[in-house]
Amino acid sequence: MTDTVTPVPALWTRPSRRTRQQARDDEFTAFVEASGTRLRRSAYLMCRDWHLAQDLTQHTLAKMYAVWDRVRTTASPEAYSRRVLMNVVFDLQRRRSGSEIVLADLPDRPGPDATGAPELRVTLVDALARLEVRDRAVLVLRHAEDHSVETVATILGLSVSAVKMRNARALDRLRMMLGEDFLDR
Repeated sequence: MTDTVTPVPALWTRPSRRTRQQARDDEFTAFVEASGTRLRRSAYLMCRDWHLAQDLTQHTLAKMYAVWDRVRTTASPEAYSRRVLMNVVFDLQRRRSGSEIVLADLPDRPGPDATGAPELRVTLVDALARLEVRDRAVLVLRHAEDHSVETVATILGLSVSAVKMRNARALDRLRMMLGEDFLDR
């Protein structure tokens, strides 16, 4: 008798379910490592709280993980993550809108003599927080993340003209809140 090698059925040569799951998880982990900081920074600019920004980022990533197979093959994960993050922020804003405390006077702000980049950033982030959430989203996506008007329109589900209008109005409101002294720095 001669030894003959029996061919291995094709079904047995496919990667196992565990191997495919591990490859999927590795791909998602690489995406999180590449995009996590950007998402957290955008979330912070939207909510002014690093802990809440971390929660929003985690919620965004959890939603993405649930549909990762579809996202990685049919869409740009970067664009999808921005859209999911903005939807999470909008949902949070809707839930919290009834719990906001209205004050008669605005809290004290640093005067025009405040110097240094950290103070300027804090003042700018505080002013940004006083804008409507959708206007804030337009400014964050357009200016902090440096996306085109068309990309911002796609992410937020608005028309290009609506993004331009919101951007112009929000910038005007920021200029009114911050004053000319702030803008001259």
